[in-house]
Amino acid sequence: MHCGGFAGALVGYTQDEMSLADGRHSTRRQFVSSLCGGFGAVGLSAMLQEQLGAAVSEPVGPHFAPRAKHIIFLFMTGGPSHMDLFDPKPALRTHAGERPESVDLRTERMTGGLLPSPFEFQRRGESGIEVSELLPNLGAVVDDLCVIRSMYTFNPTHTPARNLIHSGNIAATRPSLGAWISYGLGTENRNLPGFVVLSPGARGGDLWRAGFLPAEHQGTHFNHAETDPDKMIRYLRNDTLGAEAQRRQLDLMQALNRDHQARVGGDAYLDARIRAMETAYRMQFEALDVFDVRKEPESVREEYGETPFANGCLLSRRLVEQGVRYVHVYYGPGQPWDDHIGINKNLRERCPDMDQASAALIRDLKRRGLLDETLVIWGGEFGRTPVSEAGDGRDHNPYGFTMWMAGGGVKGGIAYGATDEFGFQAVENRVSVHDLHATVLNQLGFDHERLTYRYAGRDFRLTDVHGTVLRELLA
Repeated sequence: MHCGGFAGALVGYTQDEMSLADGRHSTRRQFVSSLCGGFGAVGLSAMLQEQLGAAVSEPVGPHFAPRAKHIIFLFMTGGPSHMDLFDPKPALRTHAGERPESVDLRTERMTGGLLPSPFEFQRRGESGIEVSELLPNLGAVVDDLCVIRSMYTFNPTHTPARNLIHSGNIAATRPSLGAWISYGLGTENRNLPGFVVLSPGARGGDLWRAGFLPAEHQGTHFNHAETDPDKMIRYLRNDTLGAEAQRRQLDLMQALNRDHQARVGGDAYLDARIRAMETAYRMQFEALDVFDVRKEPESVREEYGETPFANGCLLSRRLVEQGVRYVHVYYGPGQPWDDHIGINKNLRERCPDMDQASAALIRDLKRRGLLDETLVIWGGEFGRTPVSEAGDGRDHNPYGFTMWMAGGGVKGGIAYGATDEFGFQAVENRVSVHDLHATVLNQLGFDHERLTYRYAGRDFRLTDVHGTVLRELLA
């Protein structure tokens, strides 16, 4: 894709004109191919853009003074079990195996009776919030957490539910939260993407799409299972051309694109690709350092752990420290929190590294004075059922589940809302995905009803026609 936007810009030029790239005769095909040797060879020079006064996409906000500048979203793909982690339900033991009529226990699949959690909960911190024994590290920082126990949504299927929490809509066509934030705030560091996605696999690109927003706001994906930036960021450096040769190509490409734009008029997609290539070009000089978590002191790396998710959490801190607006960290690959069978065994194996790395991120941001300006969000697309599936698993539950936030101007040490006595439905201070999005945008300085983009004859927004800012959660 890195060359596609420029191939159209070369139509109509002679082979003699193409030969200007390196002073030798070459065909158009050879010239375009040479541009694909590395990011640097295809990235349009930032210096040229500034010298020539080329248009740069300007942010549209904020509308008022923000409390937060950055977002880190720790996404537990598959749907973590709230009644085993953050929402203790002693009634599950009292009524184990039953299906009480007091709650409509409708589920996506055939399920059995109530399944108690075998894990003990303890009150932690000065706030006394109850947290599972599986999460000793998050329990130690619970006074920094705003635990929302009353999240709810309406779709029990992974793909539409994930679309909803990422974009405010179940369709796989709308801009993601990160794209809206990039569109609204722009970037603090022109040498890095404003919206970074850290995922061990490349699947899921629809979840970090720009949709109908300008394409430059799409998330940039990196594999955080790697610690070597040269493996994490393929083709970043051009090892075949020196700086002078690259500069000649950049000069020519800039001239060709200016002429192309003058002849055919504006092209939003070409503009977006040009800006993406400019960022890629500049990344040669900064990304290799920022993405190298091996440069952290050994004590810091030990604090986070040595798993892919730990790398993602540590890298997210390094990225926001360098001005990246939005970092989305996936616990993956696949849907690891989708515990239809063997949930107790799975949680015992999976929670330690999630707990260690998530808590380390909170502590690290706080030590560096970054937690106040960085909003950390934790959660999945839904929760799990209090009734059993296959005897020792839990089914999808969109009707009531838990998420938490920390930093970024939200209150710490509070547990907000509640599910029913069995943890199936949110019943007190219910919080929708749109409410969550409205609150996140508020902390970034946006009125969610005014952050809009006109497309297909109407004004769209992340929260559609819904959403209420949860002011009770704000410090």
